[in-house]
Amino acid sequence: MSPGFILFILLVAVPIVEVATFISVGGWLGLWPTIGLVILTAAIGSWIIRLQGLGLLQTVQRQMADGQLPVFEVFSGVCLLVAGALLLTPGFVTDSLGFLLLWPALRRIVYERFRHRIDVQGQSFGTPRARRDDVIDGEYEEIDPPDDLPPSRGSWDRPRGPEG
Repeated sequence: MSPGFILFILLVAVPIVEVATFISVGGWLGLWPTIGLVILTAAIGSWIIRLQGLGLLQTVQRQMADGQLPVFEVFSGVCLLVAGALLLTPGFVTDSLGFLLLWPALRRIVYERFRHRIDVQGQSFGTPRARRDDVIDGEYEEIDPPDDLPPSRGSWDRPRGPEG
């Protein structure tokens, strides 16, 4: 199946499943507890994402300072972004998937499963080191300025425009 068809199925199926879940949970708990539960899961999820995101950012900075590529940490950041979107989307199925993505052990399992598909390309940053084996031979001729020119005090004393 093509990715476009799968996306279409998801865009149709997820809302239908969410509505059915809302009806089922609403019939069991009632209207206001169901709405409260949806708001509560969004609040708890955003709070957990904020905490995990800050810790993840510190880990990424530490690894980059050590000269390592934080591949798993970037993958975890993408998972946290998806988890945040799922948790902020009203619904119990999307909340469940979002909370699953917040679990670091599950992120590690998913990463290990798809690690061979992730293409990592490193790029050095900072000042490039000079190669010592590059020697350029050349000749030069020193040219002295003519003696008849007045000494210059810099570019500020040059005349500007026709008024000089």
